[in-house]
Amino acid sequence: MTEILPATAATAAEAPSNQWRDVWRQFRNHRGAMLGLLVFVLILAAVIAGPWLWQTDATFVDMRNRNKGPMMGHPLGTDQLGRDMLARLMAGGKVSIAVGMTAMALSIFLGTLIGISAGFFRRLDGLLMRLTDLFLALPLLPLLLVMVMLFREPLSQRFGPETGIFILIVLAIGVTSWMQTARIVRGEVLALKEREFVLAARSIGTSPFKMIIRHILPNVLSPIMVSATLGIAGAIITESALSFLGLGFPPDFPTWGRLLFDAVDQIQIYPMRVVMPGIAISLTVLSVNYIGDGLRDALDPRIRGR
Repeated sequence: MTEILPATAATAAEAPSNQWRDVWRQFRNHRGAMLGLLVFVLILAAVIAGPWLWQTDATFVDMRNRNKGPMMGHPLGTDQLGRDMLARLMAGGKVSIAVGMTAMALSIFLGTLIGISAGFFRRLDGLLMRLTDLFLALPLLPLLLVMVMLFREPLSQRFGPETGIFILIVLAIGVTSWMQTARIVRGEVLALKEREFVLAARSIGTSPFKMIIRHILPNVLSPIMVSATLGIAGAIITESALSFLGLGFPPDFPTWGRLLFDAVDQIQIYPMRVVMPGIAISLTVLSVNYIGDGLRDALDPRIRGR
């Protein structure tokens, strides 16, 4: 009895730890990913909680204080209409990040659905992959411009200027950015559906839907999560480009891209109006990319054990 107890204790001590705890441990060891996570959390806190602390209206026009530098009531100065730049940066960040996350969610949903369908059902593979190749061959920016020009007015009249443009930009970005996710997921599914546990589930009569939900989808979450983090960065840049071209939200509805568009005419006189939203976009995209890089390493079992 005295010999069994130490063996049992040793076996318990050597029991494998939780998978997600191992993922977090590996992610935590990635310095760039932790720094990116810290920066992204700070940006989220600034754009969400900042307006509660700094309650200046981002759309309030004060012509007497226009084109002012940093001062007591306006720490980052004012624009050409006297609107507070700090309030506009925080309000613009909330819109830009919301567009990025919502468009990313739509893109990931479409990419995962098409990728799993193409990889699991052989008869759909050719059709869905040719559709993916077609979308990959389309020029992204001209297609987005056409979509905005065609559907901007109908959606604005139906849902209002702000909500209509938000729906339009989210749909435009999401519908044109799912292709990479679909190809990645399809490749993973093609390898997974020949594994022993999937063949065993098929041999006992498990329906395709249950096999996908129980066995396929949980095993492709890793590339989906990495693609999601990188999709946020791409969506934010695309929204900023559309707003910079003047095809995004209305002038009184600030986004980081819209702030760049409003300030570009006076860039030589007031360069900080371009620098501030540019830094905000760059920090957000860079931090999200580092988070995605850390997730890719942490979710890869070949690297996680190192």
